[in-house]
Amino acid sequence: MDMRRARVLVIEDEKIMSTFILGNLRRMGILDLYSFDNGLSALREIGALKPDLILTDVHMQPMGGIEFVQNLRALADEGLSMIPVIFLSADSSKATVGEIMPLGVAGYLVKPPSMKALEAKIEQALKGYKTTFFD
Repeated sequence: MDMRRARVLVIEDEKIMSTFILGNLRRMGILDLYSFDNGLSALREIGALKPDLILTDVHMQPMGGIEFVQNLRALADEGLSMIPVIFLSADSSKATVGEIMPLGVAGYLVKPPSMKALEAKIEQALKGYKTTFFD
C-alpha cells in the first residue's frame, strides 16, 4: 500500500508528542489521520475508522497500548484484529518489551523517533513485513 493513501490511527496521551507524530506523518504525505489520547477511546472507534495502521504509546489511562492491542487482536473481525501496530514509547524496559513481543506487532520505536526511522517502519508495516523490533 502507498503510504500516502494510508489511514493511520495515532494513540498518544501526551499532547506535545501527539502533535510531533502527527506533524511528521503529514510531512510524509499521510493525511488520513485520526488521533486518540487512550486505547479505550480508539477501540470504541476502530470499527468505524478501519485504519490501515496504528501507532500507539504504551502507558496511557484508562487503557494503555498493550491492553489496546490485546483487545484488538481478540476482535472477531480479522480485518480489524490484524491491523499492523507500531509501538512508540519512551519505555524500552525488558518487562515492557517482553509484554509487547507476543502481540504480533510490526515494530517498536523509542520516542521521539527520527522521521527516517518512523517512515521506514511505516513503509515496512504497510507492506506486511514484520520488521526488526528496535531500530
